Amino acid sequence: AENEPLLEILRPYAEVISISADSTSTFENIYTPEGRVQYIRGVAAKLNTESMQSTPPEWLAAPLVHLAPLTDEVDPTLVDLFPDATIIVTLQGWLRRWGEDGHVRFKRWHDAEALKRLDVIVFSNEDISEAPDMEAEMVREARHVFVTQAEQGGIHYNHGQPKPYPTPQVEVVHPTGAGDVFATSLLCAWYRLKDWDAAARVAAILAANSVTRVGLESAPTVAEVEAAFKAVGN
Repeated sequence: AENEPLLEILRPYAEVISISADSTSTFENIYTPEGRVQYIRGVAAKLNTESMQSTPPEWLAAPLVHLAPLTDEVDPTLVDLFPDATIIVTLQGWLRRWGEDGHVRFKRWHDAEALKRLDVIVFSNEDISEAPDMEAEMVREARHVFVTQAEQGGIHYNHGQPKPYPTPQVEVVHPTGAGDVFATSLLCAWYRLKDWDAAARVAAILAANSVTRVGLESAPTVAEVEAAFKAVGN
């Protein structure tokens, strides 16, 4: 939505372009012993090739692109706008449906054409708990798949070949956003290291750090990034 205060917080750190919308995508997360219960309280406008027409040319030439749908608002055809980029997607926003009460429920997703263009797919085992067979489905069609498993680390499927990666054990204060920190850190670490396994270890460290804090404070600090690279020998 216009005048969204969260966007103003980001502007000192990044160039921000906002598509006009009546609402900001907003969630209410309730954590229970059985898992997370989620409600959608607001939905932003769709992001598609038409709404992206004003995108600066230098953005379209970016070497790295992270598609991060929240409320199924990102059209998979956006991958075609970035023909030369390494593209990562955090899948969870394409796996959500909801009714009038806003209660979020699982929705299967499969787009063969998008999967051909995506370089990396990231999702958690919780994201697909209602359809665990989707893991094998994604692995068959995607080049790199990372399945995060909270404190158990996760699995990297490299062209179908699985390799587990660890994560540090920390005291969890607030888990929201850890997957986004992991995916963003993974892509940036790979760009520096050109090694997906080492990048996964860096990303796991930074995601673990993030759950020890709340809100925007969970974003990695420069010191944490440097320490994570040092921890994996880079």
